[in-house]
Amino acid sequence: MFDPTAFDNMKVVIEGALYDKDISGDIVITDRNDFLNLAKMSRLFEVIFRLPNSSVEAQVKMESRLDNLAAELLPSFQAEQLAGCFVKLSFFLQHERKIDYQMAKKILVDIWGPTRNITVSVVNHPLDLQNKISTVLELKFDRLITEDQLEDLVEMTEFMITTLKQLSEKI
Repeated sequence: MFDPTAFDNMKVVIEGALYDKDISGDIVITDRNDFLNLAKMSRLFEVIFRLPNSSVEAQVKMESRLDNLAAELLPSFQAEQLAGCFVKLSFFLQHERKIDYQMAKKILVDIWGPTRNITVSVVNHPLDLQNKISTVLELKFDRLITEDQLEDLVEMTEFMITTLKQLSEKI
């Protein structure tokens, strides 16, 4: 038996919170990936979900790198400063016409706060006869998330659902 890392503990918490929402019918989980990169000794966990009857999707991505793992396993390493993972949230929209990108970004700023790093990426396939446009809104936490924020991860799922609802209604 092994002692779970901070990444493992945080992954179980966010996964449990999202699957509880899926079971209750609040969201529909559409994809889940759990990667272990043995060449770089890194972990990546991601879950994609949407609201029922909506095409707007959200993704939670958690990543732990070698220095994060070493911080926990090696006592001489800086455990307090590096034990944890990085979190990135993405929201995916598929649409046929140009949308108000400033409004989409404002929704994220209003819900997540003005200090978050928010990017908007737009892909238009000009040769696609259906002329679908893909928009990705990314929200990065520019700091390490630690086990001290376990309750924040659960609360984050509520903020993501609120974001999905507002993007679905206003965009």
